[in-house]
Amino acid sequence: MENVHLAVEEDDIYSGYNDYNPTFDTEELDNDAGFQEAVRTSHGRRPPMTAKFSGTAAGGRPLASSYGARMTSSIGRPMTGAVLDGASRPMSAVRAAGYTSSRARGSAFDPLGQSRGPAPALEEKKEDLPEEKIKLLEKKVNDLITESCMAQSTGNSQLALEKAKEAERKERVLVRQREQSGNAEQVNIDLTYAVLLNLANQYENNEMYPEALSSYQLIVKNKMFTNAGRLRVNMANIWVKQKNYPKAIKLYRMALDHISDDYKEMRIKIMQNIGTVFVLLGQYSDAVASFEHIMSKSPNVRTGYNLVLCYYAVRDPDGMKNAFHRLLAVPLDVQHEDKYIAANDDIRSNMLMEALKNDKLYQMERDLKARAEKYVMTAAKLIAPVIESSFAAGFDWCVDMVKNSQYVELANDLEINKAITYLRQKDFNQAVAILKTFEKKESRVKSAASTNLSALFFLEKDYEQAERYADLAMIADRYNPGALVNKGNTEFVKQDYAKAAEFFKEALRNDSSCTEALRNLGLTYKKLNRLEDALDCFLKLHAILRDSAEVMYQLADIYEQLEDPHQAVEWLMQVISVVPNDPKALAKLGDLHDLEGDKSQALHYYLESFRLFPCDMEVIEWLAAYYVQTQLYEKAIHYFDRAILVQPSEVRWQLMVASCYRRSGNYQKALDTYKEIHRKFPENVECLRFLVRLTQDMDLQDVTDYASKLKKVEKMKELREQRVKSAREGSSRGRREGSAGSADSGHSSSNGHKGERLGVQVMSLPASYDPYERSSPKELDASYVDPLGPLTERPKTGAKVRVDDDDFADEELGDELLPE
Repeated sequence: MENVHLAVEEDDIYSGYNDYNPTFDTEELDNDAGFQEAVRTSHGRRPPMTAKFSGTAAGGRPLASSYGARMTSSIGRPMTGAVLDGASRPMSAVRAAGYTSSRARGSAFDPLGQSRGPAPALEEKKEDLPEEKIKLLEKKVNDLITESCMAQSTGNSQLALEKAKEAERKERVLVRQREQSGNAEQVNIDLTYAVLLNLANQYENNEMYPEALSSYQLIVKNKMFTNAGRLRVNMANIWVKQKNYPKAIKLYRMALDHISDDYKEMRIKIMQNIGTVFVLLGQYSDAVASFEHIMSKSPNVRTGYNLVLCYYAVRDPDGMKNAFHRLLAVPLDVQHEDKYIAANDDIRSNMLMEALKNDKLYQMERDLKARAEKYVMTAAKLIAPVIESSFAAGFDWCVDMVKNSQYVELANDLEINKAITYLRQKDFNQAVAILKTFEKKESRVKSAASTNLSALFFLEKDYEQAERYADLAMIADRYNPGALVNKGNTEFVKQDYAKAAEFFKEALRNDSSCTEALRNLGLTYKKLNRLEDALDCFLKLHAILRDSAEVMYQLADIYEQLEDPHQAVEWLMQVISVVPNDPKALAKLGDLHDLEGDKSQALHYYLESFRLFPCDMEVIEWLAAYYVQTQLYEKAIHYFDRAILVQPSEVRWQLMVASCYRRSGNYQKALDTYKEIHRKFPENVECLRFLVRLTQDMDLQDVTDYASKLKKVEKMKELREQRVKSAREGSSRGRREGSAGSADSGHSSSNGHKGERLGVQVMSLPASYDPYERSSPKELDASYVDPLGPLTERPKTGAKVRVDDDDFADEELGDELLPE
């Protein structure tokens, strides 16, 4: 029994709290001397004293502060939150909170665990572990794929390919590390798929088609990649680019077999590709089968248009009609534009509608509608001449079909195209009759028809009618740039250039992309001698029409007029780069180089121009003059012979051929040439003079005969000159007498004299082929004009050539043969 202990009843620590303790009486603090002393001085900072209080719930236990220190006030009052002998003061009257009556010796009240000190440092990751290496490498691969895609989006295909290759190498290293670590079953299949697909795409973007096909083949053959069969579409696209159409069709069909019927849109797109490849192969019947299947399942405008083209290719009128009807029946799913019209005068509603008119959805609807209308118009113009016995009947059928469809607005446009077709067939009466039927229709159609009529009459040089219809077009639609251009053209023809420029500028204000108005405005400024403004117009036009040789030539011409030959040459060089076989541009380049004194370049371009067009007299004259100037008479004869072929009735070229023979020392050939010229032109004074001189120098017996002929011809020339002179004097005297006689004797006498004088004047005129009217020398021994004189000098450069021939005098050089 000594070792048996009876259970002591547990003390109730919550008892006694309702008893009143005078120590906690705060109302008596003002009378407590010790408390007041502690407040005024540092008496309260002295070390705490232990005190016992009887009659409390603690049963005489010391009170401790919340910091674990046993403290009392200066008069022994226990402090709030104190504990006795380290026991935590209960915070609740519920035992489930974990408080007991047993005293935890040495433990303090620390609910936040502040007495335990700071938390231990986190354990650092060990990067040398295999798992960490694999994670870092996988992140690197993903980053490389992202960088490759970003580089491709910015247009840097080469960098994108390099990043894709690096990602593929890193991914292989990643797979090997997983196998070495024994985690081969944890290989990231999705990452491998992404790496190979990106690599194949980058090969394709860099036109490395064999490598791209190899990468796609790796993906397709791997059974672990689900839905990889779709990538055969990409492979087929590559074969199309390489023009291997049979293999492309095979891959398209294999891809079609791997795609379920749930993906209808994808299957339709593949069928469209198959039909397009059949068109490229020329197998229009197979293409028709593909497009017919699409039109039965999911009709669209593009496929309907292609179906019309295929039926047109196989010349099936019924098929074309049926396909055109199905094209018109394709729904556009574009709502009417009335929804963008405000229903009231509310300013906020109007502003909202204006904002909606310019949003991307409205632009997409507008582009879709414009594309559909373009397909319908093109198909109608294509099939109209072949679906009926005549193109007029075909157009009428198309117009009737369009009027009963959602494209009713295109019916009038088709009628105008019918008139234009008549114009192409040169049936102007039918075209005019059709266009005139639109005079009483709506303003837009009326303006378009009047514009075409104005252009038609302008081409026929009926400027009065052209101006009339241009005015009608402007009345119907003042903002029609075509009508304004036609009106400006009529003013240009009337040489009212200032007014024409105003119409052209108004057309540009209405449509800044109207190239006709900009070109005509530049030409008008050239007529007004406003070369700087003309230059500005053609520079703007060149920004729109980069490859227009006409615009470049106009710029070169303007710079030449501005006396800037270097810029003119630069623009002409651009003309040659666009149209290298333009003889006029080459001749102009030669002329500019000649002005600059660069004879070798000038000769090069003139020879090129002559090679392309050997009938240009200006080029022939320059080349002949150049070889005469360089004393290469044999080459000059070649170009004079060409001039004779071009102008056989011009005696001047034949005289120059003879003169070249004479200067080269071949006098016999020169004499024979002069005799041939005399046979063709027996009244030519210059030829007879040369014959007399040559026969005299060569001691021939024909000299007397030619001398007598020369005197007769000169005498006839003198008589002709006297008649011309007397006729001129008589006409002037008749005018004076007629004016006086009209006041004295009336009109009858005046008319009689006038008729006689007119007859004399006509009879005394020299023949139009008379080439020697300016020949003034009368004597044989006098100096005469050498026919080669005008060719031996170009006045623009001031160079002169002295002829080393004792028989002929040096002449001042003329400009009859100089090309302008």
